[in-house]
Amino acid sequence: GWCPLSPTGAQTTQLLVKPPWMPAVLWDQVTLTCQGLGTAGDTIWYKDGQRWGQNRHDHFTVAKSGTYTCERPSSGLSPPVRVVNDRVVLQVPARTLLEGDKVTLRCRV
Repeated sequence: GWCPLSPTGAQTTQLLVKPPWMPAVLWDQVTLTCQGLGTAGDTIWYKDGQRWGQNRHDHFTVAKSGTYTCERPSSGLSPPVRVVNDRVVLQVPARTLLEGDKVTLRCRV
């Protein structure tokens, strides 16, 4: 399912990634969804640090690798999500991890 990259309940913009693994892999047909205060039409997207396209929707399917963030004027900029197109990728769950947590790693080829 969906997985926020910030703690639940925080009044900050969150960027959710589906499937919920990091780094996200382009060939998984990754969907990014921006959640924050305001409406979907308030969403501003950035790719590799630059304002990106005219996409004013709160979600989209990624077509190119890069580092994505989104912004909602009332709740700020989200943490970044990196989408790669590498042939071999070691992934971790897309959730907040704390020291001592047990974690499942995935090696993707």
